[in-house]
Amino acid sequence: MKVLMINGSAHENGNTAVALNEMKKVFAQYNIETEIIQIGNKSIRGCVACGSCGTTGKCIFDDEVNMIADKLEKADGFVVGTPVYYASANATVVALLDRLFYSSRFDKRMKVGAAVASARRGGITATFDEINKYFTISGMPVASGQYWNGIHGNGGCNDALQDEEGLQMMRTLAQNMVFLMRSIELGKEKYGLPPEEIHAWTNFVR
Repeated sequence: MKVLMINGSAHENGNTAVALNEMKKVFAQYNIETEIIQIGNKSIRGCVACGSCGTTGKCIFDDEVNMIADKLEKADGFVVGTPVYYASANATVVALLDRLFYSSRFDKRMKVGAAVASARRGGITATFDEINKYFTISGMPVASGQYWNGIHGNGGCNDALQDEEGLQMMRTLAQNMVFLMRSIELGKEKYGLPPEEIHAWTNFVR
C-alpha cells in the first residue's frame, strides 16, 4: 500500500513537515510506502477554466499537477499538509488541488484522504474544512483522528516538536488511516466498489 503526502509549506523542514513526518513513522511500522512531495515553494498557477482537461484527461499546464495526478492514481491514501494563511490553506496548495481534482479523470473513490494544517494559533479548523471538501466531492473517505488535525508552531520546526498533543493527533490520524485503507482493500476484494450512477447535473439558472 502507498500513501502520497503533500507538503504545502514553503519551508521544507518547517512545522508542516514535522506533522507529516510524525505520520510517516506510523506508516513505516505497517510497511506502508510513503512519498512526501514538496510543493509549497513551487510556482503553481491556478485553473483558467479552459476545459482542455475534459478531452485530454490532464491539465494543459504540464507541471507538478500532472505529475502528482499520476502518483495519486496509484496511491491508496492522500495526505495534504498546509500552513494556515489568513484562515486558509497556502494559495499554492489551493491552486494545486483545484487543478488536480478538476483535471484528473481517474476514479478516486475509496482512496483515503486526510487534511493536516499547521498554524501559529488560529485558522486551523477553517483550513481543515477547506481541504476536506476536495476529498468529499470525489467519493474519498476522510480519515478522522482524535481532534481536528492540526499542529501548532511558529517559525522553526522546534515549535511544532513541542506540541505534544498535536504530534499525538498525527499518530492517531495515521493509525486510523492504516485501518481504513486496509478495511477498504478487503471490502473491495469481497464486494467491489459501490455502483455509480450517471451524474445528474442540475444548474440553477432559469
